[in-house]
Amino acid sequence: MRNFIDGVRYFARGLGWVARRPGQWLFGLIPAVIVLVLYTVALTFLGVYLSDLVKAASPFADHWTSGLRDLTRVLMGVLLFAAALMISIVTFTGVTLVVGEPFYEGISRRVEESSGGLPPEADVSLWRQLLHGIGDALIVAVVTTVFAVVFFALGFVPVVGQTVVPVVAACVSGYFLTLELTSIALERRGLRRRDRFALLRRNRGLSVGFGASVFVVFLIPLGAVLAMPGAVAGGTLLARERLADQRVSAGKGAAPARVR
Repeated sequence: MRNFIDGVRYFARGLGWVARRPGQWLFGLIPAVIVLVLYTVALTFLGVYLSDLVKAASPFADHWTSGLRDLTRVLMGVLLFAAALMISIVTFTGVTLVVGEPFYEGISRRVEESSGGLPPEADVSLWRQLLHGIGDALIVAVVTTVFAVVFFALGFVPVVGQTVVPVVAACVSGYFLTLELTSIALERRGLRRRDRFALLRRNRGLSVGFGASVFVVFLIPLGAVLAMPGAVAGGTLLARERLADQRVSAGKGAAPARVR
């Protein structure tokens, strides 16, 4: 529990960092606003045709009594839109990081410089970093989509689907958000994707605490846009102070990690 709370504090510290530097906050809003517009159009499109999609997905209910049929389809619609919203929140970070690579790389660098200086960097070109970012975003999108389908199905379970499932969904989504938000700082240190996954697994409570707090804020209207620069700053602080240092301590005497 302590590690979970520490993770939440890193997000708060990231928000505090950008709050003291409004220029950096505004700088980081640009790609987030662009992606928000694209996602808003997609979710609006889903909302307009949601009723038709639910009817097409539930032909088995056509001959039920009207009350039961309508209740079932309303519940399916709510869960389908909730699943789409969860996917949007988690993939929003990855897509925004790809679109805003130069923006968030700059913020991450300034966070490191203000916290003691940049580490020696792996020799990775901007284009290769961009390709890595796209690959990471696609992998996270696929994994989170699978989880979203599972949570969608579990949402039909009485009581548990409306209480336990949303909490578990926030924690799982938060874990993958942490993977995305720490990727800039950890890749700067030459860590491959599998190395980053390993670090997060060893620090599961910390990772879930940070990511779940980001996820909750991202649920607030415009929260994903307004908090994105702070989330990047917090992810950089988390990677710098807890994850990277632990990796170095655990790997003394081992060969440096190669970029995938």
